[in-house]
Amino acid sequence: MHTETFDTVILGAGAAGMMCAIHAASRGRRVLVVDHAKAPGEKIRISGGGRCNFTNLGTSARNFLSGNPHFAKSALGRYTQHDFLALVERHGIAWHEKTLGQLFCDRSAVDIIAMLKNEMAAVGCELRLRTTLEDLRKTEPGFALTLGGEGAARITCRHFVVACGGKSIPKMGATGLGYQIAGQFGLAVTETRPALVPLTFGEDMLADFREIAGVAADARVSCGKVSFDEALLFTHRGLSGPAILQISSYWRETQPIRIGFLPDHDILAALIAAKRANPRQQVATAIADILPKRLAAYLAQVHRWTGAIGETSDRRLGEIASAIHAWEIMPIGSEGYRTAEVTLGGVDTDGLNSRSMAAKAVDGLYFIGEVVDVTGWLGGYNFQWAWSSGWAAGTAIAERQG
Repeated sequence: MHTETFDTVILGAGAAGMMCAIHAASRGRRVLVVDHAKAPGEKIRISGGGRCNFTNLGTSARNFLSGNPHFAKSALGRYTQHDFLALVERHGIAWHEKTLGQLFCDRSAVDIIAMLKNEMAAVGCELRLRTTLEDLRKTEPGFALTLGGEGAARITCRHFVVACGGKSIPKMGATGLGYQIAGQFGLAVTETRPALVPLTFGEDMLADFREIAGVAADARVSCGKVSFDEALLFTHRGLSGPAILQISSYWRETQPIRIGFLPDHDILAALIAAKRANPRQQVATAIADILPKRLAAYLAQVHRWTGAIGETSDRRLGEIASAIHAWEIMPIGSEGYRTAEVTLGGVDTDGLNSRSMAAKAVDGLYFIGEVVDVTGWLGGYNFQWAWSSGWAAGTAIAERQG
């Protein structure tokens, strides 16, 4: 097997890896990107229903979870959502804004992948797919690695960038390889767990949920002091929808979550108005004029809200309204990495330089994207972290070489 020399090798042809490659190679140095997948950017391709929620206009460090809440500020502040949007527009990719600052491609997520591939080609990056990392060792002044698969080779390089993501969506080949590399070189890894993931419940509650599977409603979902106002969805396996995915990053086993349906709606006033307009109607019927009918029937059954609304005191209606605004339930788990959009936790930021994403104790080693203990909210934030951290590492490498 022959030996090749590169300035930089990047493990992972995802969002962060490709962005890093574009900037690391900007001064004409040899950059190799390797991935075991058959195509680059597979998570980009499936994201956002195939249209890629590629960033969020409101991105700031407050939209991320990390052991160090300040760590992401440097990269996010120096390569912003507006910088990435300018790149998208430069390539003529049509986009639109959905709710809460979320930006999507008009046509297809494939447009983002093509843009990144074109940018890589323009600066001479080499991409090897269906290629695996078999061995990695520190040398002076860089690294020696052995690749297997279609791109098999012995490689020496000055810089090695870990951009292979976390454990989420294993059917797409996700593994804990990045954490293993961190451990090999003495970097700490925080606890990891599925995030942005549907929550599951005990069989007794699931039996009821199956009767209302497919029902969606606007809600404020809370866990501890954190809450999100978005839609939730009842499924055959539990609860999903944006509000649930968001709160899953904060939820831990044995913690209840609180669901407040229609958080900005004066439910008591609506029930009192219904009582005056038609006192003979059942309480459950009046609630069904406010909430989806199957959900209203379910809540009325669970809480035993029976009888004509005209015979129900305003105080009792107030209790009903409060219960609709503050329904507390206990998840037993999540659907796990199989459906999680991201991995919470990762390479401990204490061991990384926030400006360059370089390992403090290992010269030439970098960690970017999802593998790092920086996890964004739902809505394009994790892609922006990939762009920003990839840019930070790539720029630092280019400047170092220059």
